[in-house]
Amino acid sequence: MNGNKYDSWCETIITEKNNNQTIEHYLRNFWHFPKKLLHELRMEKGVKLNGELKAWNTSLSTNDRLEINIFKEEDYGVIPQNQSIEICYEDDHLLIVNKPFGVDTHPNEAGQLHTLANGVAYHFEQSGLKTKVRHIHRLDKDTTGGIVFAKHALSSAVLDGLLSQRKIKRTYTAIVSGNVKLKEGTINEPIGRDRHHPTRRRVSLKGDKAITHFKKINYNSKQNITILQCQLDTGRTHQIRVHLSHLGHPIIGDTLYGSKSRLLQRQALHASNVQLIHPFTNEPLSIDIPFPADIRQILNEK
Repeated sequence: MNGNKYDSWCETIITEKNNNQTIEHYLRNFWHFPKKLLHELRMEKGVKLNGELKAWNTSLSTNDRLEINIFKEEDYGVIPQNQSIEICYEDDHLLIVNKPFGVDTHPNEAGQLHTLANGVAYHFEQSGLKTKVRHIHRLDKDTTGGIVFAKHALSSAVLDGLLSQRKIKRTYTAIVSGNVKLKEGTINEPIGRDRHHPTRRRVSLKGDKAITHFKKINYNSKQNITILQCQLDTGRTHQIRVHLSHLGHPIIGDTLYGSKSRLLQRQALHASNVQLIHPFTNEPLSIDIPFPADIRQILNEK
């Protein structure tokens, strides 16, 4: 689907593929409107066919012009704060930002500042966009890399669905201690809370299912470190950190999970790529997220 934005409306041209479908069928099955948003759209008379309000059982014809009111003004939900954010991708529907080290994804209490969400709200404000800041996933405070934000309610609902179906693929780069012998592998070990520590997690038979796939990229014998790329089938708290430590190769700088390396003063874990099929254009996206300077320096060491 290709939608052109003007004011609060998104205009789309009906293709032969959707000829003879009703307006409601098209919105439900092609745009993937969930029931709640579909109901709101109906109540607010948020759909026009060729410039006119029509009953939702009206059949569509090829080259019809359908206008959908999806870009509604909303409160940001967080306080806009002037702080630099590194944008890796942006269009009318979604935003991908490179989260730096030591920054929370979003406020954990009302009025909190200095989170990534505060910077995104400021970016929206400066762009003339007044919409709620909606993160689709999050990263630990000390993990860097790509985070996807939705720019309207429908985008949020559709992207949430893609994430739960594992159709948003995130690749993490981890620098770990020692030489990982396997070229690739899968760690399938449940993860639960560590009852001896308030924030730590551990592999536990009573924990939640957790699956991490890893691939060896390089081994640096001089520094005795291995570069791994990891992908997750599940999204448990600290999952990669717990699994790699359990493997006997903690992420360097991750003292919570056993790292004794002095190469980095924080964990060397970076969400380095985001892949998805764009939910509104069907364009395949593969967005590389630049490494921060400290990790880049270690990766470039010979």
